[in-house]
Amino acid sequence: MAKKVVATLKKEGGITYSKVIRAVKSEKTGAYSFKEEMVPTTMVQEVLKK
Repeated sequence: MAKKVVATLKKEGGITYSKVIRAVKSEKTGAYSFKEEMVPTTMVQEVLKK
């Protein structure tokens, strides 16, 4: 079933997505954690500028 979902996301003319992974430093402990987001490929640069 997962293959069917992947196939529908790759249709011609459909929106392509990219996974953005950021390292975020905790103010309390100083440790890093990672935040993952799925964003449209056209908006990757805008998301990274935040």
